[in-house]
Amino acid sequence: MPSDPGRELATAVIIFHETLAKKAGLTAAESRCLGILRQREVVTAGELARATGLTTGAITGIVDRLQKDGWLKREGNPNDRRSVLIRAVPNPAGEAVLAPGYARLREAMAALMGEFSRDELKVIERYLGGAIAVLHRLTEELR
Repeated sequence: MPSDPGRELATAVIIFHETLAKKAGLTAAESRCLGILRQREVVTAGELARATGLTTGAITGIVDRLQKDGWLKREGNPNDRRSVLIRAVPNPAGEAVLAPGYARLREAMAALMGEFSRDELKVIERYLGGAIAVLHRLTEELR
């Protein structure tokens, strides 16, 4: 059976994130939610559900666990009293595990990118951008 680098890459990414999350006492879904929170700073549960593809019920459970474990806080939404805003907060113990793991990943990926010419990187970026667009489009079609 021929190699499928796209599938192998997807599997390797998932395994890396699951392994690092587990070392920090998180599930992969919890880690992904935290990543989105850190990127966007503050979200509603509905926005987090849409960003992850999880149900709002699943998000409620994840947010409950992350709040209990000191990763985030809920606060009233000044624009809609029926909803709450979710914000990540510092968690030194968890970040002591996650930060070095992600720093090593960034460093290793930067070194890998250094092995390619500027023209090669443009082709790789175009491919990855197209692959991401395809995945987003197909995900929306499945919803």
